Amino acid sequence: MLIRRHNLFIGVGLWLLLAYPLAAAGRSKSEPKELAAPELRLDGGRKLTFEGTISDERQVRPHRGFWRKLVDVVAGPPDFHHLVRPYSVVTDSRGRVIVTDPGAFGIHVFDFPQQKYHFLSHTGGKDPLRAPQCVAVDAQGNIYVTDSESGKIFVFDEQGKHRRVIGGLRGGEGFFKRPTGIAVDSDTQRIYVTDTLRNKLFVLDLQGNVLQTFGQSGQAKGEFNYPTELRLQGPDLFVVDAMNFRVQVLNRSGVFQSVIGQQRDERGGFFRPKGLGIDSEGHIYVVEALSSAVQVFDRAGRLLYYFGQKGTGSGQFQLPAGLFIDGQDRVFVVDSFNRRVQVFQYTALAKHSEGQGQ
Repeated sequence: MLIRRHNLFIGVGLWLLLAYPLAAAGRSKSEPKELAAPELRLDGGRKLTFEGTISDERQVRPHRGFWRKLVDVVAGPPDFHHLVRPYSVVTDSRGRVIVTDPGAFGIHVFDFPQQKYHFLSHTGGKDPLRAPQCVAVDAQGNIYVTDSESGKIFVFDEQGKHRRVIGGLRGGEGFFKRPTGIAVDSDTQRIYVTDTLRNKLFVLDLQGNVLQTFGQSGQAKGEFNYPTELRLQGPDLFVVDAMNFRVQVLNRSGVFQSVIGQQRDERGGFFRPKGLGIDSEGHIYVVEALSSAVQVFDRAGRLLYYFGQKGTGSGQFQLPAGLFIDGQDRVFVVDSFNRRVQVFQYTALAKHSEGQGQ
């Protein structure tokens, strides 16, 4: 086992936000205290550190000029976009954080490097975006979003302009019964999609043509009971097999490789598995919504450690959903009921990091 099992995040820190002087009359000059999560130290010099949260448009635009603040005093502060019921998260090559939000009927794009924010939606025509679920990006920065209600996949370009719909049929119906998880392989120009109600995975080309399907309803190897999230990692395809309470590892052709987890309430088991991701050392992170924690496994399915507990403080979750790990081992966890995304930094073995040029 990589480390001793122990829970993460006890302690209190102070977060101070400076208020603009003209607007501060009659107000407290600081916000209430917020729980701060210390780092989790792991074996071999590894560690997991809480970095912060993402919850609304203001965080991507931290510096507002004098005249803007003066207008705020006279006319009132602007109505900033905020997360309502976030579900899935991904980052792109530009460092943007992209979050689907079925509660807001759209997608939030937090561009921290450029200090810009965009809200993507599509309400016109015969193909309105109804319930954005999971999100993926390709090498060109195009954004692919599954719509669990309409049964379609919506595609936006790098600038956020709606380009097309995959899976639209005559009469406005969608080809998929309930598309959920999605991954895009730009090298092979393939799109992988889970259809939760069909208990199948579809492999499409970038034009939306079906190239292959695999899976059927059942509990055997390679069979599914409500598959949801998925991730590509090298030759492998990781699929959350939700109602079989496991993660299945398949190859790109759908051939079973291994399984992680089983149904049980104790650590190492699943009851409500949600999002998943893989770090630079090949560890598999799986959100367990019932216990409000993220469990981390090795490829053999052994539990290495877990972090999180139910609550509203830093490092605590309420109904966590999506999870994504970027190329710098930043771990993004969608804390859905708390209306935020929490960000953690995983530090791998020093020799591993040097070998990767990090």
